[in-house]
Amino acid sequence: MAEQYDLIVIGAGPAGYPAALKAAGMGKKVAVVDSGNVGGTCLNRGCIPTKTILHTALLYQELKQGERIGFAGAGPAIHYGKLRERKEEVVRTLQDGILKLFQKNKITLYQGSASVTPQKTVKITGMGETDRELAGGNILIATGSRPASPPIPGADLEGVLNSDELLELKGELFASLVIIGGGVIGMEFATAYQAMGCQVTVLESMERILPGMDREISQNLKMIMKKRGAEIHTGAMVKEIVKTPEGLTCTYVEKGNEEEARADAVLIATGRRANTEGLFTDEMTPEMDRGCILVNRHFETSIPGIYAAGDVVGGVQLAHAATAEALSAVAAMFGEPETICLGTVPGCVYTDPEIACAGLTADEAKERGIQVKVCKYPMSANGKSVLSLQERGFVKVLADPASGRIMGAQMMCARATDMISQFVQAIELGLTLENLGNLIYPHPTFSEAIGEAVRE
Repeated sequence: MAEQYDLIVIGAGPAGYPAALKAAGMGKKVAVVDSGNVGGTCLNRGCIPTKTILHTALLYQELKQGERIGFAGAGPAIHYGKLRERKEEVVRTLQDGILKLFQKNKITLYQGSASVTPQKTVKITGMGETDRELAGGNILIATGSRPASPPIPGADLEGVLNSDELLELKGELFASLVIIGGGVIGMEFATAYQAMGCQVTVLESMERILPGMDREISQNLKMIMKKRGAEIHTGAMVKEIVKTPEGLTCTYVEKGNEEEARADAVLIATGRRANTEGLFTDEMTPEMDRGCILVNRHFETSIPGIYAAGDVVGGVQLAHAATAEALSAVAAMFGEPETICLGTVPGCVYTDPEIACAGLTADEAKERGIQVKVCKYPMSANGKSVLSLQERGFVKVLADPASGRIMGAQMMCARATDMISQFVQAIELGLTLENLGNLIYPHPTFSEAIGEAVRE
């Protein structure tokens, strides 16, 4: 007989485990099923490991400027093996924290592959003789996404990696790396590996890197990366990858000319796709669109009682968005008010300098015919930026010309990812330039640039 639960969560990532904790906190009996380690892609193969590597890489880059900031003597060196150990230590620490929360909240964790049966139960396989079947009043699909690979000849060659594989790779640091894809994932890896001394080449098929972001951000980051020695090619369509005695060669077309980029390894960073393989049978499949599960505003699928949240539903593929969606789904399924505001989702890119955005961009305003007032402050005038050797950056704020109500913000500066929440609050609460301008900002800080921008 199937074991009974109030909620069965499939997936223990940033959508799944917060949903389980919320439901358990409401007094519900909860089970979580995951075929891997708790934390999902974000903790195991995404946000946390990449930012751990970036932290070390950017410290190394800063310390290489030792003489400028008052150090003397031999400079530091990257020990890639120890960096991997540090990454794994951080991941284990956070995994242990989730497991302790599960134990404290009496959440049952099942390790195995889950599938939804026509009887609307969850079958768990891959557990040897302990395969199980669970039944629940509600099911939440939170299986996330996996790297997508374009149909490039040679993409299956040894040394051609996706982001998961690159993070798990053993051995020494590459001397050179070609990255196919200049989006968020590609540019974060480009930042890290370039900072560690690797020769990086980025091939982006669109007209600019970070194509979904503010144009000025894309232009600035390209200039900064090229100044540091990286090669950035936009409008570059990769035709094939071939193995040579010297390594790997990517053939691409840029401005009508066929070019080549050679490296020790190639990273394919061209986005992610929803992870739904094996989840459903023909008799029990919710409505889907291009591989993503369709949901209503309460995150319920076309099958009553089955909900989905996070990357698996498409849209904004961000860990914090996945968490917010899943918490809203739990509130809806158990009849509680949905208190989380899903309107403004901040976007963060952990390059150097950091990039963070919220709300409307100038490009979007122009495309939609919306009149906006644009306030901008250059970080070259910010004392904290100057004393800490920061590269060129800015804070840009968009507001309604008549009311001054803040409609969007883009930041390219140190700690931008920590400060963007102030603009999320401002947009959602309907605050104006005057509201933010009347506040006191501590000096010297990066955050005082917000006050300078809105007082323009």
